[in-house]
Amino acid sequence: MSSIVFALNNGLKMPSIGLGVLFAKNDGEVEDAVISALKSGYRKIDTASAYQNEYGVGRAIIESEIPREDIFLATKVWNTEQGYDKTLLAFEQSLKQLQTDYVDLYLIHWPVKAKYKETYRAMEHIYANGKAKAIGVCNFNIAQLENLMAHSGIVPAVNQVEMHPHLSQTELLQFAKNHKIQLEAWRPIMMGEVMSVPELIEIGEAHKKSPVQITLRWLIQRGIAVIPKSVTPHRIIHNFQIFDIELTKEEMEIIERLNQNRHLGEDLSHIE
Repeated sequence: MSSIVFALNNGLKMPSIGLGVLFAKNDGEVEDAVISALKSGYRKIDTASAYQNEYGVGRAIIESEIPREDIFLATKVWNTEQGYDKTLLAFEQSLKQLQTDYVDLYLIHWPVKAKYKETYRAMEHIYANGKAKAIGVCNFNIAQLENLMAHSGIVPAVNQVEMHPHLSQTELLQFAKNHKIQLEAWRPIMMGEVMSVPELIEIGEAHKKSPVQITLRWLIQRGIAVIPKSVTPHRIIHNFQIFDIELTKEEMEIIERLNQNRHLGEDLSHIE
């Protein structure tokens, strides 16, 4: 079962689904999860400096024996690492932890107000040197994106944000499409809450899929990449089994109407 691939605004191809590894421990847990995902067909892994598991992710990629160039690897600069010089140092530390000489995508984890523009300037330098094949941001709203783009030379390739059936982010999605910024959803299955949403259960029964699978498929059909987090092999496999169905226009609209503009994640942009 092959996954859908999205083309970023610089032409780089990014898998529509990846494994998120938030909270996965560096004691074998993250290694097992990454290897399980790669064996199941995943080709994208999303980590971050703040997750403190980059070393395990790097080890797993090496141990998988899948060529590095076949894996799309993303990591992020944390809030306390922001600023021009600190970002350059943090990036080199991430490369060392990941045991690689480049990443496919480097992201600002949160838009720290007084820092994100100079942080992004450092990332443009990293991109120019070929050590990151694409650069982008996480958790930026429209005003922050406009501000960043007014002071930078490269439009972010990706904006990774909280998005799920209760937070459809329609306005942000339209803005992203207008500017060729790829949106990517974190917490896409609402920490498992989608399993108890009646509309998702009903649509799932029609396709012989779970509410989790229906939700991930809905996001991808909207043109949004997803990075569901799991360390359980059968769930990792289950999350990937979404490319043999297509939701109807009516089903897409039913899920769209579930929106409550409800955030589950904490806003950490104030941390410096």
